[in-house]
Amino acid sequence: MYVIGNFICKPYAISYCPVIEEAISYIEPLIVEKTKSLPSRWLSLKLLDGNEKILDSIETCLNLSFKDSFIQEQLNYAYTILDNNSITHNNFKDVIVSNILFESESICKKVVTFAKKDYQQCDRKIDNILTSKRYGIPIMLLFLSIIFWITIAGANIPSELLSELFGFTENKLLLFFSFLHIPDWITNILIFGMYKTVAWVVAVMLPPMAIFFPLFTILEDFGYLPRIAFNLDNFFKKACTTGKQALTMCMGFGCNAAGVIGCRIIDSPRERLIASITNSFVPCNGRFPFLITIAMIFFGGMFNQFSSILATVIVLIIIIIGIIFTLLISKLLSHTILKGVPSSFVLELPPYRKPQIGKVLLRSIFDRTLFVLGRAIVVAAPTGIVIWLLANISLWDYSLLTHIANFFDPFAKLMGLDGYIIAAFVLGLPANEIVLPIILMSYLSAGTLIDLDELSSIGYILTQNGWTSLTAINVMLFTLLHFPCSTTLLTIKKETGSLKWTFASFAIPTLCGIILCMTTTLIWNLFFNYF
Repeated sequence: MYVIGNFICKPYAISYCPVIEEAISYIEPLIVEKTKSLPSRWLSLKLLDGNEKILDSIETCLNLSFKDSFIQEQLNYAYTILDNNSITHNNFKDVIVSNILFESESICKKVVTFAKKDYQQCDRKIDNILTSKRYGIPIMLLFLSIIFWITIAGANIPSELLSELFGFTENKLLLFFSFLHIPDWITNILIFGMYKTVAWVVAVMLPPMAIFFPLFTILEDFGYLPRIAFNLDNFFKKACTTGKQALTMCMGFGCNAAGVIGCRIIDSPRERLIASITNSFVPCNGRFPFLITIAMIFFGGMFNQFSSILATVIVLIIIIIGIIFTLLISKLLSHTILKGVPSSFVLELPPYRKPQIGKVLLRSIFDRTLFVLGRAIVVAAPTGIVIWLLANISLWDYSLLTHIANFFDPFAKLMGLDGYIIAAFVLGLPANEIVLPIILMSYLSAGTLIDLDELSSIGYILTQNGWTSLTAINVMLFTLLHFPCSTTLLTIKKETGSLKWTFASFAIPTLCGIILCMTTTLIWNLFFNYF
């Protein structure tokens, strides 16, 4: 019992495990007289936890110090007791939270009755497998692989049909513009610039999103996403962030902008900022088609019968690299410009439930697919005009696009790429879907985006312009690790309200991609030169 103003507080006293109770007994008598306005038991736990920010705030507000030599001596003795019983600074909070949950469960059992006591038995049996240390991560990767394989295998035919539809519409628009006697330069800008860019974005983005989002939403509706957060919580805790970042990372697979918005579920401002900065380390739906195409051309062709499976494996490896970089950069930020300790993450695993297919389709198509697609179209339309102008305005016998590529070329060689590839990524800032068509347009010196449906045709153009397996690897790595699209950057600016953190979100993944590509090129060249 303690007094705050005119109120006498009688909080429920939780009994922790005997080891923690013994540790508290060494600390509480020393501070009970110093902190009459605050519960000494709570302060004892904070001292044992070693949360410097909370302790500094208490010392400042109450004008006292916990640095007393006798307190420190007893504190070290308490730490020894905890260590001898396998309770360390890393798992101290977990033990405390577990005790609180067990106490809550005990109270619940006394006052709540169930008609069917074993109603959770089936869920717990499933969780013993899906959240186990041995099977949890492999099953998670298996689910992701299945989703990606279905997306890869299922998106090809719809994409081809959409390309044919847009090609047919393009011809009709050209006839209509000719009938109206619209000048050629306006026709070229609107049809071959704006329309063709938008058509590429829709044809490439819509089929994968229409497959990926419903499948992912089914997992979400089934109750599996919290299990992913549970499985990855320990990894993110070691990176000094929270397991909730795993949920926002999963949202980033569909759209990084949506993932950044999803960071609102993270309570800590520091951890929310880290999650926003690193969300683009997982490939969004706009980057998947490019990754899939390159994987199919340069690696899937090794085994024609299993090309889609091999492409799925390659894409999965790229995703794992992205997750590793997410953890590494999160930890680096947590120890440098965004120092702090991971916040407590208490996750209540919801019961498994049968997905409501009707609601899943409506939510995934209207709230996600069409929303993301609409944003991409709004950005892609003006970008198409800019790309057409750069490809068709010449200076000293070369297009402006070629001049830009020549400017980037010396630096690109160090990354195992060429200037046209870097120029395509820069011009693809508004929408990642147009990077490949810009590359093809540049290689063929065409004045408009190139639409090639056959992988063999695309592969022939790329190999004829110097692409090797090393080029393909570096392109995939840089596709994974480079600046987010403009939509995501604008979302980060809106969510953080800071140009500084928006620039950091642009620079950090780009720098990682440059370093990784340079390192890969160096190792590749040393290996093949040596052997």
